[in-house]
Amino acid sequence: MKETLKTVIKEQNKQRDTSGKIERSIPLELVNCDEILVISGIRRCGKSVLLQQIRKKQKEQDFFINFDDERLVNFSINDFQLLHEVFVEMYGSQQIFYFDEIQNIPGWERFVRRLYDARNKIFITGSNATMLSRELGTHLTGRYVRFELYPFSFREFLRFKKFNLPNDNIFTTDENGKISAYFNDFLENGGIPIYVKQKNEQYLKQLYESILYKDVMIRNRLTNEREILQLMYFIASNIAKPATYQSLASVIGVKNTTTVKNYLSYIENTYMLFQVSKFDFSLKAQYINPKKNYFIDNALVQKLGFNFSKNTGRLLENTVFIELKRRGKEIFYHQNNFECDFVIRNGFSISEAIQVCHTFENEITKQREINGLLEALNTHNLDKGLILTSSSEETIQIENKTINIIPVWKWMLLNC
Repeated sequence: MKETLKTVIKEQNKQRDTSGKIERSIPLELVNCDEILVISGIRRCGKSVLLQQIRKKQKEQDFFINFDDERLVNFSINDFQLLHEVFVEMYGSQQIFYFDEIQNIPGWERFVRRLYDARNKIFITGSNATMLSRELGTHLTGRYVRFELYPFSFREFLRFKKFNLPNDNIFTTDENGKISAYFNDFLENGGIPIYVKQKNEQYLKQLYESILYKDVMIRNRLTNEREILQLMYFIASNIAKPATYQSLASVIGVKNTTTVKNYLSYIENTYMLFQVSKFDFSLKAQYINPKKNYFIDNALVQKLGFNFSKNTGRLLENTVFIELKRRGKEIFYHQNNFECDFVIRNGFSISEAIQVCHTFENEITKQREINGLLEALNTHNLDKGLILTSSSEETIQIENKTINIIPVWKWMLLNC
């Protein structure tokens, strides 16, 4: 094992070069704090690049290892002490450690706790939400901060396209047109870094299969591939539409709704999709009511789902949802007589209501969207709300409420 570790460490250490990579955004106070920094997110969203960018700016950079390497398949908790000794043998004593995809090693948190107690700084990445939460909560409570990384934001996407935004956030007519065109590209192709660069659908297929088989089926010892595939296909084809566990069970042909609930939980742990509950003060009602499902990236929705026509409205809604997640919002939807796409909870109350609509193509559509937003505003005693569209922009006053209507791209750039 010792010689294998030396080979792996030496080869992986060449990965520190991040030239040509888009700088990912992370608050500096998280990087510079004394606690363990845990970076989590879906596979291939840029966690390793972010880790390398952080590493490049630190005074000590050598104690790095990526556990998502087939040569480390037999690595266990008993080998961590050897790993530490190899690090010191190769590079001398250092106090900053970088562990990529550490959740692959059961019991890792015990070793990390020992490093932390010895006043070392540790940076960690991982791709499984529940495993990280369980392990962090068991041995590292109060000793870490967490940062969830998502695929490119629209601002990062523009940076990748080498488009420079004006410093004053005032856009000329020409800039408006160019940004709108870039946003249409972003809406269609999402923000998974390598896919954005290469537009290789085979890569997207391999990413999906890697997550589905390695992170969902193998990790959770599932054997019914057909049920999982059908579930993913149906959800991707009905993105942002409410569905109950019972209805989904019927679609994939299982009798027990707990099976569907477990499947969705396993998939959600990989950050590939997210479930949003209807807001209710009763937790039981939240469980029973239909949930809306969103995907981590629009490119996956396009690849996995089936649609007779391009559904720009649903893609817009999915894009807004991921941006809200990126901003750390606690998200629900509202539905009574009308529906409002997103209501944001802050503490014990709702603080924001947001409606998403591709276009006000006719007065009926416009009134439906306004009615849904107004109902949410009145229900939660809010004075103003937001409607995000592809291009419309205006402010209206109705029933003593202020409704701001702005393009999604402008909201994403001006409010990040």
